[in-house]
Amino acid sequence: MKIRVPRIVVAATQSGSGKTTITTGIIAALKNRGLVVQSYKIGPDYIDPNYHSLASGRLTHNLDSWLVPTDKLKDIFIETSKDADIAIIEGVMGLYDGGKGGISSTAEIAKLLDAPVVLVVDAKSMGASAAAIALGFREYDKEIKLAGVILNRIGSDNHKNIIESALRDIGIKCFGAIKRDSNLTTPERHLGLLPTAENDTSELIKNIGEAVSSQVDTDSLIDIANNNSDLQLKNYNSFLIPHSQFLIKIAVAKDEAFNFYYPESLNVLKSFGAEIVPFSPLHDNKLPKVSGLIIGGGFPEMFAKQLENNVTMRESIKNAVNSGLPTLAECGGYMYLMNELFGFDNKPYQMVGVINKSAKMNNKLQMVGYVKAELAADCVLGNKGDIFHAHEFHFSNEINVINGQQIFNCVKISNNKSYSAGFFNDNVTASYLHIHFAGCIDAAKHFVDACQKYGRGLENG
Repeated sequence: MKIRVPRIVVAATQSGSGKTTITTGIIAALKNRGLVVQSYKIGPDYIDPNYHSLASGRLTHNLDSWLVPTDKLKDIFIETSKDADIAIIEGVMGLYDGGKGGISSTAEIAKLLDAPVVLVVDAKSMGASAAAIALGFREYDKEIKLAGVILNRIGSDNHKNIIESALRDIGIKCFGAIKRDSNLTTPERHLGLLPTAENDTSELIKNIGEAVSSQVDTDSLIDIANNNSDLQLKNYNSFLIPHSQFLIKIAVAKDEAFNFYYPESLNVLKSFGAEIVPFSPLHDNKLPKVSGLIIGGGFPEMFAKQLENNVTMRESIKNAVNSGLPTLAECGGYMYLMNELFGFDNKPYQMVGVINKSAKMNNKLQMVGYVKAELAADCVLGNKGDIFHAHEFHFSNEINVINGQQIFNCVKISNNKSYSAGFFNDNVTASYLHIHFAGCIDAAKHFVDACQKYGRGLENG
């Protein structure tokens, strides 16, 4: 079945060029024109998509060809965008940057979706050289459909005219030029942009949308998005269809401290009959009555004192987990389940205490990259020998580690380095790894089955 999906990819020459700001501005500007905009983020990023979602009013989906096979990735894109007027896809890093061999690069996803690319060029401190850079990106891979560029951080009209003239000489269209403006700066910290859950970004997004509306030719962007081939939906992903009824409830930690989730990953759990019950380790008094628990990544280090002070929640989780509640924890959630977390101030903060180790924050990144992980034992995610594609990105490291409890045997894809990771027991699987259930559907079913078994035990008890 062929489906028409108007679409463009917003790429950049490198990280820090302003592509998230400009992508968010494009989304806001198009929504203000009355269009239904569906946005996407290439790669494993959890933070940038929230800026998109605030601008569009719709959930943003990730497109990552390491975490999810390309055939499923394409179907997810088609299914989630088919009711929208236009799809805006933000790239990752520079256009040709990705994992080893270019996996999950912006270029790879643009080719997969047969989508035109608009290149963001940070033109601060350069003139006609910006055109030379754009030319190099166009010539590097002729299979990429480079539609043109958007210039960022322009200093003046004369600055803009110099670069636009150079671009015309080499036949590259300029869709617009965003002038330097401190009101368009997105706040950052150690993992990238400051999450939208922690600050009011409504005024920022309004300013960005207005800047794009007045300084970018959005009519031309709509034209190139519409001038695309239809996409072939080959294998409809039935796992995206919610189950006809909820069989069990899974508590999912969602607040300022824990908010790293892929929407379509949670949809896979729903397809097997799981009702997602959000709760807050920061603000709620106790865990809701459920048959399973997921605590995803986030920033527990920024809320360590508040998490420590919420004693009733920590005790509620500890009691539930120790009673056998099937539990999956990723990165920040993994840290939260440990005995204590040493913050950036080097002070220890008491955490839940179901994992007998500690985490310590560092000023330098400890791990980033794609990982192939094999289960070292049977657990709530699957059976010994099962393989997962995952991603890691954290500033903390484990201390007081007890050997023999690691659940994953990992290989880092970029350098083939092998290491063991995580923690497991009969009902807990926890690690720094981020997985995507759309890329490991059997693991999602295995987890839901474990939750159902636990729930039946409660009913019969």
